[in-house]
Amino acid sequence: MTIVVRRATVDDAAGYARIMGDPAVYPGLAQLPFTNADTWRTRLAESTAPGKPDLLLVAERDGRLVGNCGLHPMWGPTQVRRRHVANLGIAVAADARRQGVGSALMQAMCDYADRWLGLLRLELTVYVDNAAAIALYRKCGFETEGLLRGYAMRDGRLVDALTMARLHPAPPTIEPAAPGLGANLP
Repeated sequence: MTIVVRRATVDDAAGYARIMGDPAVYPGLAQLPFTNADTWRTRLAESTAPGKPDLLLVAERDGRLVGNCGLHPMWGPTQVRRRHVANLGIAVAADARRQGVGSALMQAMCDYADRWLGLLRLELTVYVDNAAAIALYRKCGFETEGLLRGYAMRDGRLVDALTMARLHPAPPTIEPAAPGLGANLP
């Protein structure tokens, strides 16, 4: 069973709703219960509109959506000093966990951020009790930077989260010019 990673489209709304609305999935995310395809259709339309800097990827196996991931750059009119940073979020269907889906999505996101955007820092938050996700993030080079006490409400209780970040493993540089190039330029 091959995992195919591709860019998300509005047509993926039902798959997003199925994954993000699963009671075995949403408690580990910053999502609320009772989502639906219409809500995700609107969110996907907004996030994939021309000019939006976000990258939304999905993982499919046998034509079925089994995971999704989003890269959300931090730049904008009020945050130009953080244009080297993006926030990352990921969700994997409960029946597809520990089968390489999360690794495939994270690898694609990190490759895109490193090789095509030149981002220097990727950030995420994860609940402290999500050991599988924390292990995946560490495998991808993320390190724990802090503890956020009472970070979010989950099923009537405030839960803690970790902040994690990954710095670009080989930041982009400008290669030296070949000898003689530019010698005749004004």
